Amino acid sequence: MGSLRAILRHPDDLYPLLKLKYAARNAEKQIPPEPHWGFCYTMLHKVSRSFGLVIQQLDTDLRDAICIFYLVLRALDTVEDDTSIATELKVPILMAFHRHIFDREWHFSCGTKEYRVLMDQFHHVSTAFLELAPGYQDAIEDITMRMGAGMAKFICKEVETTNDYDEYCHYVAGLVGLGLSKLFHASGKEDLATDAMSNSMGLFLQKTNIIRDYLEDINEIPKSRMFWPRQIWSKYVNKLEDLKSQENSVKAVQCLNDMVTNALVHVEDCLKYMSDLRDPAIFRFCAIPQIMAIGTLALCYDNIEVFRGVVKMRRGLTAKIIDRTKTMSDVYGAFYDFSRMLKFKVDDKDPNAGTTKDRLDSILKICRDSGTLNERKSYIIESGPQYNAAIMVAIFFIILAILQAYFAPKRAV
Repeated sequence: MGSLRAILRHPDDLYPLLKLKYAARNAEKQIPPEPHWGFCYTMLHKVSRSFGLVIQQLDTDLRDAICIFYLVLRALDTVEDDTSIATELKVPILMAFHRHIFDREWHFSCGTKEYRVLMDQFHHVSTAFLELAPGYQDAIEDITMRMGAGMAKFICKEVETTNDYDEYCHYVAGLVGLGLSKLFHASGKEDLATDAMSNSMGLFLQKTNIIRDYLEDINEIPKSRMFWPRQIWSKYVNKLEDLKSQENSVKAVQCLNDMVTNALVHVEDCLKYMSDLRDPAIFRFCAIPQIMAIGTLALCYDNIEVFRGVVKMRRGLTAKIIDRTKTMSDVYGAFYDFSRMLKFKVDDKDPNAGTTKDRLDSILKICRDSGTLNERKSYIIESGPQYNAAIMVAIFFIILAILQAYFAPKRAV
């Protein structure tokens, strides 16, 4: 019912949602028949459905390399995230993970749900990895080695300063940006981007996730995961977990806004990185998550619900972003819209209001100076006719019935 109410409130979400559903079904049909590749692509869609859809449009060799790169790093991340693993066992695994990917027999049981399946059957990932071209293997091994070492370092180290925060995010996400840039270059489709811009692409996504996932991380059992830097949160509370207390609501929101402002510093690099891309499929692959990130920050900013539950985009808006993002003008338009939305929420009484507005003004200027803002539909100002609710419900169920009939298993006559 929640989804239906959302569609009635945003009727222009319906078509992108249906396209997304069709694309998901189509992606499932394209899973390779070989057991190891079949496992890898099935697992990719389970651990990240939206990422799995975007990756499908890439050429086969690059698609396979990025699929394996993603699963290797998800496996590495699963080891790091499992707080039940003793440090003396976890650190050596992280440090040696880049060697395990060459071992068809290696696996390690940890994590939960689909991540445990990934770890238990990691030999499929290793088998697929060994079939990649040497250039792709070298890039994946290098990033896995550096990321594992960085994760091991922060197992034994708290995130104290904003420099620590940037360093941690570099290890767990900035290196992903560097690795993807290497894979794009190895494919012959893109020039090699600078490390600084590649790093910013990863940091912007990672900082958004860390902000959004505060409550999930702080409530982790058996041990909390704390990634917000002490240098920021100690200005507002005595302990990081105090931010979720009702009596600290004002301070919690101020701290949240400080964190969002910190993340915005990476946007200019991200826009430059994306504007330099030449291949349309690689561009969409990079651009869609970045738009999702700025949109998520706009929702999280000044929102106490970050400390009470889950804050995320409605599915229809996600579908709309995936459907609409085709060119750099679409990116400028989306960043302009979400930055305006975020700026509208800035209260001049907030301790960081000046810095937040300065960073948003810089982003808005880049988008305006692109000269492309009139070439797209707004994500904020809904346009078009307002449809009768009963008609929309009827249309929704008719289309849903058609899709179910189309995708239903064919019976033998």
